[in-house]
Amino acid sequence: MSRNISINQQFLTRVEGHGHIVVDVKNGILQKGELQIVEAPRFFEALLQGRSIFEAQHITSRICGICACGHSLASIQAAENAIGFLPGEQTQQLRKLLLLMENLDSHLLHIYLLVAPDLLGVDSFLGMMQDHAEAVKRALRMKKQCNTICDILVGRHVHPISCVIGGFTKLPNSRQLETIQTLLEQIKEDLPPTVELVRQFSFPDFIRETEYVALVNDAADYPLLSGDIGSSDGVRMAKEDYRSITNEFVVPHSTAKHARLSRNAYAVGALARFNLNSGKLHPAAQKAAAQIGLRAPCHNPFFNSCAQLVEVVHCTETALQIVERFLAKGIDQSEAVIVGINENRSIPVQAGSGVGAVEVPRGTLFHHYDVDAKGIIQKADCVIPTGQNLQNIEDDMQKLVPEILHKTDKEITLALEMLVRAYDPCISCSTHFLKIEFIGR
Repeated sequence: MSRNISINQQFLTRVEGHGHIVVDVKNGILQKGELQIVEAPRFFEALLQGRSIFEAQHITSRICGICACGHSLASIQAAENAIGFLPGEQTQQLRKLLLLMENLDSHLLHIYLLVAPDLLGVDSFLGMMQDHAEAVKRALRMKKQCNTICDILVGRHVHPISCVIGGFTKLPNSRQLETIQTLLEQIKEDLPPTVELVRQFSFPDFIRETEYVALVNDAADYPLLSGDIGSSDGVRMAKEDYRSITNEFVVPHSTAKHARLSRNAYAVGALARFNLNSGKLHPAAQKAAAQIGLRAPCHNPFFNSCAQLVEVVHCTETALQIVERFLAKGIDQSEAVIVGINENRSIPVQAGSGVGAVEVPRGTLFHHYDVDAKGIIQKADCVIPTGQNLQNIEDDMQKLVPEILHKTDKEITLALEMLVRAYDPCISCSTHFLKIEFIGR
């Protein structure tokens, strides 16, 4: 189709951070399709240099207001790995519970607040109040329940307090565990209507086969907190080899690095995890996937929201199982970490290098610290999921635009908005509304 299009949206919206969408089509031929990231560097890696590993999780939790717990967990894992500390089973299960809740919380926010308005034909989440008031109430209710559980576990969801190297400075008691159980049961009651809502969505029919990367393991559990790094192209490496996976490189139109593995790009996130580990999902989550027609492998990036929904069910059911086990056997309160007390529970420090790799809502997050004999960080490296997705988003854009040139400007705009939002990008720490305007039309 012979058509000229020029899109130059200064600052994307309804994403976290700042970036531009630039698309140029001349005589029906795509000349440029870029997601230009213009966010200034935030220097967290430099901020960590010279700081104690015992401070790192509090500093890095400030990288993101949504994935604050995930950054804390990746930071703690890297620090413990560097000094050779192995956490106990109770600590690991509580950390897993925390990560499940953060993924659940973020996925609900994305599905209801960012994706649903587009697919329900309204301008924003507030626009859903007139015809979809029950969905709005449900979303806010579930979001509050998730936040309350995180508050109980780590003091607060945004920038957690009690999750530290060695474990937790405060452990939940039996009454708090019962509260968490009740809240999870309430969330579970809202899962069927959430599945039904997504089942009614009509996602764009777009396919682009790509490489998917996520944590994998040989165990029966769905890997979120630990594992090797695997890809749909058959790659499998230890987390310590993450640089061989991410292969970061600089592009002239972005202040954020891009990444590639076996191909020009790869994708991380809920859809990547589903494609690699769907057989390990909780049976209820597998049932939800069947209800909405999600099957592995899936190569439609818009279906990332469907994979997030499946993980919502998995996170809820798995979190309930963890809490029920704790209620049955109790929490060993003697494992609480006492900060500043040099007793037998003090954590020995040694020089070393450690890598943390956890699955946060938007994909695999890496933290890497080199520390000296006093536990002072000499070098730090953080690789964020959205950075890993940027090249894949651009490759999707470059395939999508030629396929929709027959559509109106408004329809093309919405399709590009939805494509970027499908990845739930977290460029920085702010969320806005995405608006694209056509230059010269």
